[in-house]
Amino acid sequence: MTGIDDLRAGLAERLRELAAKHEVVGASTAVVQGDEMVQAVSGVTNLRTGVEVTRDTLFQIGSITKSYTATLVMQLVDEGLVDLDVPVQRYLPSFRTADEAATAGVTVRRLLAHTSGMDGDVFDDFGRGDECIERYVDAMASLAHTHPPGSFFSYCNSGYVLLGRLVEHFRGCSWDVALRKHLLDPLGAHDTVTLPEEAILRRTAVGHLRTGEDGALQVTPLWHLARATGPAGAISAPAAEVLAFARMLLDDGNGPGGDRVLTATSTQAMRRFEVEMPDPYTLGDAWGLGVILYRAASPLVFGHDGTTLGQNAFLRIVPDANLAMVLLCNGGDSGALFDDLVRPVLADLAGAELNPAAVPPATPPQVDPRSFVGSYERTGVRIDITADADGRLWFKATSTGPLAGTLPDEPPKQVIALDDSTLLTSEPDRRLGRHVTIKFLESSADGYRYVHAGARATPRVS
Repeated sequence: MTGIDDLRAGLAERLRELAAKHEVVGASTAVVQGDEMVQAVSGVTNLRTGVEVTRDTLFQIGSITKSYTATLVMQLVDEGLVDLDVPVQRYLPSFRTADEAATAGVTVRRLLAHTSGMDGDVFDDFGRGDECIERYVDAMASLAHTHPPGSFFSYCNSGYVLLGRLVEHFRGCSWDVALRKHLLDPLGAHDTVTLPEEAILRRTAVGHLRTGEDGALQVTPLWHLARATGPAGAISAPAAEVLAFARMLLDDGNGPGGDRVLTATSTQAMRRFEVEMPDPYTLGDAWGLGVILYRAASPLVFGHDGTTLGQNAFLRIVPDANLAMVLLCNGGDSGALFDDLVRPVLADLAGAELNPAAVPPATPPQVDPRSFVGSYERTGVRIDITADADGRLWFKATSTGPLAGTLPDEPPKQVIALDDSTLLTSEPDRRLGRHVTIKFLESSADGYRYVHAGARATPRVS
């Protein structure tokens, strides 16, 4: 393994070369090992303005925000205010979903581990006021459960909004204020923000999507999602301040001045195995309490990813090597950049190997296409699996919620069998730089009951 001093000499040039190769508009990366940190940046914050990315540039970190919200919840556990295995309805009596029996099974632990069974991708706008998260949770009275609580993992943004409301209930203030007071200020993360009016006072990146002619990158039509979804993904931050958060997790909950932010017990519980992922390719092996376990084997690698409108973020933490690395991007083939930049650093500095990407088998197994064919639907998305006259299978995902008009329409993708319950795109996804797996769950006489794509379970409707 090489040392961080070797990385210091070549990281900036390597980032510039790879960002150009993968058409990433702007990027910021930072690596910390022990007391040493290395940073590098490339590109611009906005193709319209040409403003350069600097080390203090804010990027949206998307769902890495969930790890921050989970930390706020674990602080409540430390204080004896919250029990992980108690139904959240005990703390928030007005909370309910469309399924009364399922509501009773929504515990704090299941929300943290994405096993609540609630329909997850609700991005409705409930205004800009401090009460917006409360209004979002009130509207959950009509929210369906796509599967029974505790049955399996399915990524759930709405569950983290509910956790944000839990934080508001006990702290007596908005989630944004609670985040600032109980986590960001103790970390010294003064340029980490959640609101557009805070971000505009700083050098801030905007997202880019391939919506131009011949797939050219263009500035996204929206910069920020609705405020009510904040606990699930609203944080914008410079790379070094994301690593301040990672350092706290590495240091068993101690902040930069030695003040305790979280107990060692809760810090370690966050990265402990809670639920296995349906497949190891999409994100990783398992989920903890607010973090992804990318490799549950030794050395453990945990962290989180984040995706917003035209921006992507990646955080990886290796406790055995006292190492953390973050990569923030604002458009382009960011997943391919991650594979070429971050994976080698983790291997060189920590001996940590992430799960390899799935590849098409030389001889795909023979499967009955009728097991997969059908329509699957939940809030915000419809998935159609079809077979053509030649027996080839096709996957088509269509956005149907509030974000439908902001995202480019994706054409159908041909898929082939990886095994008897997993399909794989025949061509790599350009942005991710790899083939995408589509897992099917709960076989029945009429075919699989769920398609698990993009880490979400979507039930069959026809």
